Order: sequence, then C-alpha cells, then structure tokens
Amino acid sequence: MLYTAYHYRNRPEVGLVDAAAGRIQVLGLDDAEAREGVAAIVRRHVAGDLPKPNGQTRGLGAVSLRAPIPHPARNIFCVGKNYHDHAREFAASGFDSSAAAGTVPKAPIIFSKLPQSVSAPGSPIPIDRDVSSAIDYEAELAVIIGRGGRGIPKAQALDHVWGYTIINDVTARDLQGLHSQWLIGKSQDGFCPMGPYAVTADAFDLGRARMRCWVNDELRQDVSTGQLIFDVPTLIESISAGITLIPGDVIATGTPAGVGIGFDPPRYLRPGDVVRIEIDGIGVLENVARTYAEASRRKAIA
Repeated sequence: MLYTAYHYRNRPEVGLVDAAAGRIQVLGLDDAEAREGVAAIVRRHVAGDLPKPNGQTRGLGAVSLRAPIPHPARNIFCVGKNYHDHAREFAASGFDSSAAAGTVPKAPIIFSKLPQSVSAPGSPIPIDRDVSSAIDYEAELAVIIGRGGRGIPKAQALDHVWGYTIINDVTARDLQGLHSQWLIGKSQDGFCPMGPYAVTADAFDLGRARMRCWVNDELRQDVSTGQLIFDVPTLIESISAGITLIPGDVIATGTPAGVGIGFDPPRYLRPGDVVRIEIDGIGVLENVARTYAEASRRKAIA
C-alpha cells in the first residue's frame, strides 16, 4: 500500500494513493492525527487499529504534498559509507573523518539528522552562502520502523519494518569537514526532503528496487537498493543494540556514488538546480535549490 500526507484546502490529511489513477482515498483521522502524517498510520497499525478510508477522494493535483513523517519524534538515524563505490569516493574526498579506519567500514557508521530538517516534496533546498558554500545531495532509501524493540536480532529485523520512503540527505560538506562530525552539516533547515509517499514493506522489493538521482536531468546516481554494504536487518540489529527503537523511527540507509563531492572539481548545488530522486515502488522526490532568501519565501509546509 502507498500512503501520503498532504494538505487539502489548508487542512492536513493522510490518504491511500492510487498513483496510476492520480487519486487519493482520504483516511478517517482527526486533525491531530493527520498532522502526524504517516506516523499516525504506523502507530495505529502497530496497535491493530488501522484507519479506513472515510469515503472521500482527492485528486493528486489538488493537494500539497507533505513529508510522509513531517515531524519525527526524534532524530533520523543515518548511515554513512554504506555503498562500496560511495565509500571509496568519500574516502578520497578529504572530508571523511573515518578514513583512517579504512575505506570500507567494519561496522555501520551511524549519525543523525535533526527532525526539524525534514521538508516536503517540492520544498526548496536552501543555499545560505553565509553558512555554507558546499551543499551536496544524497539519494537514500529510508526505513520506517513499525513495531519497536531493543536488541532486535537480524533474523527478526524485517518484522519490525513498517515501510519505506525516500530521503535526500542534503549535506553542507564544508561544515562536515570543519566540525569533524556530521550533525551540523546534515541538519541545516530544509536539509532532509522526504517523500513523496511511504510504501508498506509488503509492497516493496527491498532487494531489487532501483534508486536513481538526477541533477538538472543529468543522471548522477544509479544503484539497486540490494547493494548496501550493511543491509537493513544489520542496520536494525546494530542500532537497536542498546537503543530502543519506537514506531515511526526513520533510518536513512546511505547513498551510492555520484554525489557532488565525488567529482573533480566537486559539483555542489547552485540556486536553480533541480534534484530528482526516484525509487521503484515509492515514487519521485523532487526539490529545487534556492537562495536562502528565496527559499524562505517559497517554503512548503513539511
């Protein structure tokens, strides 16, 4: 099943998507639940009380999409250097503070992005030259946790996955290098476009889905999601070893080669650049880089 969170006539709603027909079935949620987006569906699903359509439909062209989980309950878990080709390009970039331990990590490299960095499909990627002059894109498959838990073994990990969505892990490379850690460079306002939809785990081919990223119609990233160094069960086992995962937690699984820093010279985002990420079975997440002043005027509601 494919879910979306959106605004219709300035009111938050959540619905089931029929992408081929361009229609949304509105789900029976109150306003408080609808503001949570798909997180409310995840929580209700885990409780065995999945909401049903209320009989209303919307045309996709009549709504303003939000991030599927517009207000995560806590930081998004992110994974660094989780494709072999990207591990090599990042180790060679000069910005990899983990390079001394080897090009390919021996265990998952986990960092996080602040919840407030989440933005909607179509929301601008802000470029604030007073803060950073090296803003990069990163196409990523994101896992949405359903049933929570601590100490989850690999063999049972996929039972804890509710579904998947797309994240653009936008990064200020100069801040990443300056601070020798990744939180600040990854968590700037608007640096986590998410969406357009969330797909349930039973409707997604985790091992074979294709992920591609274009910048201004130039294909930059192209990979199968089955090529992760540390697969989704390993990531869940690693994170939950001492950390209790909760319903609605989001894990961004890492980006493949082809990011801006991998070029010589680097090809960072400039105002007007269009970043388009597509993952089979989920949809297309598209955002345009804008100056900070213009982005502030155009900001979409997450």
